[in-house]
Amino acid sequence: MRHAVLLAIGVGCFRLAHTYADGESAAARVNVEAVALIDKARNRQVPVVIYTDATQQLRGPRLAIISHGYGGKNTDYAFLANYLATHGYYVASIQHEIPGDAPLPKSGNPYETRKPSWERGVQNILFVIGELKRRRSDLDAANLVLIGHSHGGDTSMLFAHEYPDRVHTVISLDNRRMPFPRTKKPRLFSLRSNDQAADDGVIPSPEEQKEFGMRVVQLSGTKHDDMWDGGTVEQKDEIIRYIAEFLRES
Repeated sequence: MRHAVLLAIGVGCFRLAHTYADGESAAARVNVEAVALIDKARNRQVPVVIYTDATQQLRGPRLAIISHGYGGKNTDYAFLANYLATHGYYVASIQHEIPGDAPLPKSGNPYETRKPSWERGVQNILFVIGELKRRRSDLDAANLVLIGHSHGGDTSMLFAHEYPDRVHTVISLDNRRMPFPRTKKPRLFSLRSNDQAADDGVIPSPEEQKEFGMRVVQLSGTKHDDMWDGGTVEQKDEIIRYIAEFLRES
């Protein structure tokens, strides 16, 4: 059994200033709490930033977990976390890379050399789910939503392969290495950049997408490295609009 120590690092709140594409104002106050979970079984710290809507006291909020791209931070996707929090989700953004982790190899087959990092990310997600459930017993983790960018998208797809019964929806922002599972469960959605192609076999064919109820959308004006807080307001609004449409169908 895993045991954890929970260390509070900081709590803050801020206002979202603009309105997203669904026409609803995202100006509600969002609580942002940074915590360091310590997985004693792996002797590993797992930093998490939690986003919740301070104006709502929802029972049983649905859990959404965000996984950053390689070299990124768990605070780099606040535009997504803020939107989800103001729409009833309990959002946890995990820091998968911490000081002391070996860098990804620069040679060899990327699928083979990067898979251990994705596996570690999968274990981080499982650990965080368990700890958050202990922290908040009413949390709806049965309808888990995973969102990952690039390397974090590959991690999320690997989770879908290994634990399909533990995740309801996986949303990939341009993962390039880990193939989509060819299955109807979990529900799969991906936004693709206009400058980086996935490896062969990663993206399902149009026929497979139709067969398994997947959705893949090409973004004509967004590069791979634009899919984070550093993107333009227009790019982020487009990403939010597509994600909101897919989640409403879930």
